[in-house]
Amino acid sequence: MSTIATGTILWTLIQSARWTLALSLVAFLGGGAAGLVVMLLRAGRSAALARAAALYIDLFQGTPLLMQMFMAYFGLPLLGVEVSPWLAAALGLTLYAGAYLGEIWRGAVQAIGQGQWDAAASLGLGRARQLRLVILPQALRLAVPPTVGFLVQLVKATAVASIVGFRELTRTAEIISNATFRPLVVYGLAALIYFALCLPLTVGARALERRLGRA
Repeated sequence: MSTIATGTILWTLIQSARWTLALSLVAFLGGGAAGLVVMLLRAGRSAALARAAALYIDLFQGTPLLMQMFMAYFGLPLLGVEVSPWLAAALGLTLYAGAYLGEIWRGAVQAIGQGQWDAAASLGLGRARQLRLVILPQALRLAVPPTVGFLVQLVKATAVASIVGFRELTRTAEIISNATFRPLVVYGLAALIYFALCLPLTVGARALERRLGRA
C-alpha cells in the first residue's frame, strides 16, 4: 500500500473517531444521570427503591454489553419502537454506564464514615441536606479517579456498537479492511487512534488520584 493510500485510510479512521467520541459523551452524560439516580436510591431510606436500584445494577453488570446492545436494537422493534443503530448504541451504552457509575458513586458515599452523617444530623440537617452539603462533597474526591477511569473503559466499549451497524471507529475499520484486504494496517491504525483517545484520560485519572491522595 502506498503512503498516500495509508494516509487516506488514517484520515478516514480519524474522521470516524468523531462518532466514537460523540457516542462516548452521550453515554457518559446519560449514564451519569442514571447513575446519580441509582446512587441516591441506594443511599436513601426506602428499602424497596434500594433493592430496585440494586437489581438494575446486577442486571447490567451481570450480562454482556453485547447482549444489551442486541436487546436494544432487536428487542425494541418487537414492542413497536423503531430504533436506529445510533439510538440503540446510545441507549445500550447509557444503561450500561449508569449501572457502573451508580455503583462507583455509591461506594464513594458509603466510604464516608457514619460519624460524618451523625455530625451533619447534629446540626439539624435533614437526610437530603446531609447528603448534599456534607457527604457528597467528600465523596466527590473519592469518586473522581474511578469515574475518569471508567470513562476510558467506556470509550473502548463503544467498539461493541459496530455489531448493530453503527459506523464508529471499529465499524469503519472493518469496512475498510474488507475493501483493502489489509487488516493488519487498518486495525493497527485504529488501535493507535483508540490509544490516542484513551491515553490523556488515563494520565489524567492517575494525576487526579495522586493529587487527591496527597490532599
